[in-house]
Amino acid sequence: MTVNTKELDFQKAVNKVSATTILGNVLLSALKLIAGVFGHSGAMISDAVHSLSDVITTVIAWLGVRLSKKQADKEHPYGHDRFECLASLILGALLLVTGIMIGYTGLKKIFAGNYQDLAIPGTIALIAAIVSIVVKEGMFWYTRYYAKKLNSAAFMADAWHHRSDALSSIGSFIGIGGAMLGYPILDPVASVAIAVCIIKVSYDIYKDAVSKIMDTACDEKTEDEIREFIRSQDGVVRLDMLHTRLFGNAIYVDAEIAADADLNLRQAHEIAERVHIGVENNFENVKHVMVHVNPAD
Repeated sequence: MTVNTKELDFQKAVNKVSATTILGNVLLSALKLIAGVFGHSGAMISDAVHSLSDVITTVIAWLGVRLSKKQADKEHPYGHDRFECLASLILGALLLVTGIMIGYTGLKKIFAGNYQDLAIPGTIALIAAIVSIVVKEGMFWYTRYYAKKLNSAAFMADAWHHRSDALSSIGSFIGIGGAMLGYPILDPVASVAIAVCIIKVSYDIYKDAVSKIMDTACDEKTEDEIREFIRSQDGVVRLDMLHTRLFGNAIYVDAEIAADADLNLRQAHEIAERVHIGVENNFENVKHVMVHVNPAD
């Protein structure tokens, strides 16, 4: 049995980034929760919940990437690339729910009044916020690097989830610090600010996933590069039509080219095949190209 080295390296990278971020989030969630409870900080407890949700989202991202790479079959002749979009939608939904819950808790404390009764956070909560900012920002860049390397929308969504957690921790730091300086209202205010950041990230993830599900055309720069490449091929008199669509992270291309009307069928086919193979080999994200040949009358 032949081993696909490229596929094996891909799976190793997926497993590596997933295991690293899951372990990091479990440890960080535990630290935040302990610091939030013993440091009497609602913002830090909210932040701990956010980090714990990262564990679930990383698992979903891992599943989405693994399933998207399944080979095409009879029921799915175009492959399973859209599993990544589905994973991104689930990630966005989890982020939205997390943001709403954190925002609700913070607003409830704000509108309840009695700010003098709010507990003043301890130093341990402030230290946990600093540790979280550094660790989560590092996890963002780590996951983002692999998301680009693997061309994975699900892992990119997970990376931004880590960034939103880093922003949450900045909010926690400000809220906890302000509360320790005599403004306890800043702790629940920080929770609300965290919620707004999370909901914004959720919207961005949803927007990207829905765009790919709707067969949106790829970016104009890529289309222009494909046009120029096709026009430069031997035997192509002109390019009559080019349509592109995103299928998950893959690009599908439909093109109509014009060739000399006096060519026989075999010669016309060779030109179309050259364009087909050339586009697939020169544009990394292009998964399939369909080429129709018109007579150049």
